[in-house]
Amino acid sequence: MLDPATRYDGYTSYSYLEAGTDYREFKLAPELGRVPAYQGISLTDGQRDRVRRLLTDNVVISLHDHPSVFPEEIDQTVDYNRTARHHTGYAGLARSGMTAVFDNMMDGTCCVTSQMGWKWTDVIADLGMRLSDLAHQDYLIRVEKLADIRYAHETGRMGLVLATEAATMIENELDRIDMLYGFGVRQMGIAYSEANTLGSGLKERGDGGLTYFGEKAVRRMNKLGIAIDVSHSGDRTSADVIAASTKPIFITHAGSRTVWPTNRMKPDEVIRACAERGGVLGLEAAPHTTLSPAHPEHSIESVMDHFVHCVELVGIDHVAFGPDTLFGDHVGLHDTFAAHLSIAEAHGHVEHPRVSYVDGLENPAECYWNIVSWLVSHDYSDDEIGKVLGGNIMRVLEEVWH
Repeated sequence: MLDPATRYDGYTSYSYLEAGTDYREFKLAPELGRVPAYQGISLTDGQRDRVRRLLTDNVVISLHDHPSVFPEEIDQTVDYNRTARHHTGYAGLARSGMTAVFDNMMDGTCCVTSQMGWKWTDVIADLGMRLSDLAHQDYLIRVEKLADIRYAHETGRMGLVLATEAATMIENELDRIDMLYGFGVRQMGIAYSEANTLGSGLKERGDGGLTYFGEKAVRRMNKLGIAIDVSHSGDRTSADVIAASTKPIFITHAGSRTVWPTNRMKPDEVIRACAERGGVLGLEAAPHTTLSPAHPEHSIESVMDHFVHCVELVGIDHVAFGPDTLFGDHVGLHDTFAAHLSIAEAHGHVEHPRVSYVDGLENPAECYWNIVSWLVSHDYSDDEIGKVLGGNIMRVLEEVWH
């Protein structure tokens, strides 16, 4: 596992407060060593040195993750989320090799005051509490412009990009997008599985496409400098967003429906349209999503089957990684929030083995060492690896974050 020289000093979330007095304490999952390290890639000493160099020299960006630490007993997550105090996995992130991570917060599990997610007040509580914690340390910095990512890379720090997987919380209030930008949000999804005022999610029986209000929202995001994501949007809505946006967009975490036929994957024509407008697809690794016929037991090999297909489909310049991992039992989290996250509709009913975790891409600390190890062992060039690690994402952000 990578252990670079960083500015991380051992800080843990909310350590400036007294646990049990100032906030309710939960026993959290370990950030390192929760599951056995992946053993599926054999490297020579020279290849191992090359992996370290590639992770050190390149800007490495996760296009989509949830780098929070969840309760060890995952069924306590609802009570944990109600405190609004998600703990950031600082120690795990310091071992990750990443330069920056798009942090998508609690997303559909954000139920601070409501039984359901995506309420405006709950999203603001989530943002505000996380930012209060970030303000008490110096390692993880909030990213608002490209210079912040470069600064993190140059100084041994790590950047955190605030992101949301849907715009549901803005309801019919266009100016709320400006407010979220003011709070530091730099990437937003259109819809999360369920339809909202902007467009349809991927769970809906019918996809009405991007609404007139959704077109206004896309234009506002373009003007503000917010990157747009359609990972959980329906097919027609995704295509409409790509056409309506004056800037390239992201599919931050998905795979190809040609490789695995579920709603959660994107049809090749949407992936191709995204690339033709200059956009980038991030490969997903949340449990039981990016499976493949060759590797139906979900692991890094399944994910890389999607990677190979997408590179062949649109070229290396339009592919990156958005592993969608967290610190804790991700399978258990899906089971706990199955209705909130529309798991059945998204994952479909294609028969496949269930796993307790995705071997090789289980948490943010291990993903990029294993991804680069796989790429090195499959003879990708330094230039190709640099593009998919962060170069492609930086190219899009150069155009979007004006």
